[in-house]
Amino acid sequence: MLEELWPEIGKAWVTGVLAGGGSILVQWLAPKAAQLLRRLRAARHPRLERRLAAILAADVVGYSRLMGADEEGTHFRLLAYRREVIAPQVRAHRGRIVKHTGDGALVEFGSVVDAVRCALEVQRSICARNAGVPKEQRIEFRIGVNLGDVIVAPDDIYGHGVNVAARLESLAPPGGICISADAWRYVRGAVAAEFVDLGEKRLKNIADPAHVFMLSPAA
Repeated sequence: MLEELWPEIGKAWVTGVLAGGGSILVQWLAPKAAQLLRRLRAARHPRLERRLAAILAADVVGYSRLMGADEEGTHFRLLAYRREVIAPQVRAHRGRIVKHTGDGALVEFGSVVDAVRCALEVQRSICARNAGVPKEQRIEFRIGVNLGDVIVAPDDIYGHGVNVAARLESLAPPGGICISADAWRYVRGAVAAEFVDLGEKRLKNIADPAHVFMLSPAA
């Protein structure tokens, strides 16, 4: 950063000398030095970007078993589901896929209603595709949806809200969806689905219990 100031310091010094004193240089340099110090502090302590988001976490049920039985077939079917079902539904509901997590996905939405509607459409589409597939070969997803404050990185999101979404996903049955009470308050009456109140649930590595609502696969 200092190299940016040297040409200007030189000009100010010459001006000060020609004017018969150093006061001009001091007057010019003081605010520049203060600005430089602020920039140096900001570089050492960058401000985290945070925002409120609806977080969708999805994971394949029994992925290790499926890969053990048919590794290449499972891999290509999962890629097809991502390309033909998950990605189009995320786009249609104004979300963004933050990252794929091996056999799952982490998705961010600006609206929790959009997030739950997307989850519903994904599960319905995959259920329809699985109708003619033998049960032992079916790729089924569990999905969790939470509303929370997240830390935003260029290629990821972090925070308690993300962790809760992942734990809610693990509670869902195959083909099902679990959402937090915070999410449910916004989607009730706005989403054409009936959720079952599961009450307070302990989530792994989460200190406080979470009030959970579930949409069963048959709903």
